[in-house]
Amino acid sequence: MESRILQLIAALRASGVRVSLAESAEAFSAVDLMGIQDRESFRLSLRATLIKDVKDLLTFDKLFPLFFGSGTPPMMGGNPMDDLTPEEIQMLAEALKQFAENLRQRMERLMNGEQLSRAELEALGQLVGLNQADNLNYQNWMAQRMMRAMAFPEVQKALKELMEQLAQMGMSRERVEQIRNMIQQNMRGMQEQIDQFAGERIAENLSEKPRGENIDNLMNRPFHALSDEDKKLLQREVKRLAAALRTRIALRQKRMKSGQMDPKATIRANLKYHGVPMEIKHRDKVHKPKIVVICDVSTSMRFCSELMLSFLFALQGQVRKTHAFAFIDHLESISEDFSGTNADEAIQSVLWRMPSGHYNTDLGWALNDFNSEYMDTLNSGTTLILVGDGRNNYNDPRLDIFSHMSRRATRTIWLNPEPETMWHDDSDMPRYAPLCSNVLKVSNLRELANAVDELLAG
Repeated sequence: MESRILQLIAALRASGVRVSLAESAEAFSAVDLMGIQDRESFRLSLRATLIKDVKDLLTFDKLFPLFFGSGTPPMMGGNPMDDLTPEEIQMLAEALKQFAENLRQRMERLMNGEQLSRAELEALGQLVGLNQADNLNYQNWMAQRMMRAMAFPEVQKALKELMEQLAQMGMSRERVEQIRNMIQQNMRGMQEQIDQFAGERIAENLSEKPRGENIDNLMNRPFHALSDEDKKLLQREVKRLAAALRTRIALRQKRMKSGQMDPKATIRANLKYHGVPMEIKHRDKVHKPKIVVICDVSTSMRFCSELMLSFLFALQGQVRKTHAFAFIDHLESISEDFSGTNADEAIQSVLWRMPSGHYNTDLGWALNDFNSEYMDTLNSGTTLILVGDGRNNYNDPRLDIFSHMSRRATRTIWLNPEPETMWHDDSDMPRYAPLCSNVLKVSNLRELANAVDELLAG
């Protein structure tokens, strides 16, 4: 119990609540006096001793149940199959056969009211970057990502199809409704379990967060787990990384200056020696890339695209020509914004013109805009770069246009912050990826910097 109180105090401090050593000691004294048997008295004793400013009460009320439980753990419904007749059980088994094995297992688990194990929750959290999150404002976002990783939307759709199939097979309306209600109750229970775990883990991360965090740790932290302060630190770090990359790329290009021998140039250079080859001439092997970059600046991708544009702005000297575009639900050319000398002003101008929003991304429509107005920017000397998560809100992905773009370019590179295991639900990445030369995961600044280095090295 003492360690959990210390974790709560550390998390409060990491959230900006001032808690002195004296107040910490008072909290332990109050707990000794009031005891822990009555949960509400225990909560009030900690709140009275640790919180001295009204504005910090909300932070305490968020953190306390994450360390000491809410008193109402998620409960899963019972198993509706307990009172099914043999005929109804057979119907259910036949109806489930139409679904893929992985999806069928998840559906059966919900029907049986089986909770997720701690190990499964840990694995899901690791997959979506929960272990790096230290901002409670991201609790719901992280929980949604965990449910997406479990293919929750697909499971919901499949369960609806299952109910329709059972009704068509002759199961009574009352029995179908009973199964439906039980499954929905179990889904709500599992969602609550995931949400509660996400909150607990973020609170624990807060309690373990070192003061003045090392920039190396921030570079490995997923973009979606960054606080506003973290983002400011990384925006400054991009400038340093870009300067280092610029130097490294310039040296690399200098070393590659000599390519194959150029016979014509060698003969011309040695005419003064009566044709004796005293001076060997080589073809220039350096070919600065021409880049067309299309960035998703919707809410989920905004910071990643912002950093990518910062890199490209800083590395203009190592690129022959850059055509830059941004989109949410339509495409805009932003190359003109980068004609000045101030990268920050250019990027902020772009983001101001294209305010973020949830669930309005339409990459297919953006590709249609590109096809209508900018297709001539692509040719055999162009590297096409897409920066986005491939989520299209079930709109037409316009694979025909993207395929044509990929054929026109020398190579097509897609930078995506999501791992391949997250490519489902409204993600069109499984269909875009085969049309690309390469897909690189860029979930944090270190991966993004490495990707940019690899792009210009190629």
